[in-house]
Amino acid sequence: MIIAVDFDGTIVEHKYPEIGKELPFAIETLKKLQQERHRLILWSVREGNLLQEAVDFCRERGLEFYAVNSNYAEETLESDHYSRKLKADLFIDDRNLGGLPEWGMIYRMIHDKRGYEDIYLNSEKKKETKKRSFWKILFSKM
Repeated sequence: MIIAVDFDGTIVEHKYPEIGKELPFAIETLKKLQQERHRLILWSVREGNLLQEAVDFCRERGLEFYAVNSNYAEETLESDHYSRKLKADLFIDDRNLGGLPEWGMIYRMIHDKRGYEDIYLNSEKKKETKKRSFWKILFSKM
């Protein structure tokens, strides 16, 4: 799968034009997705030196992207067929409707090929089951 990943507010806290603190598990999750043979594209509003700072930040932590603000590494602004419109299967961005889920949830959604609602509702059902079990135990002893 080709996954486009935003930088500010997604991999790091939103402090643009500075680089914010790394969000918990962002880099580790992205590296794990790469190990599972997903192609990652850094998709950012950053340009020039600010973009290079983001690329370097990730590289220093062992995360290399397949491409940066393009569909493949060889594509450049000067290319005849350059387009900012990415051909990605999935976009991870803090500006998603509903915001950015925590990175463990993002990994489960991609790895297990399940939607947010499915994972969230299943976890809520488990919580309800545990609550009912507690009350059943409590009232059965009375």
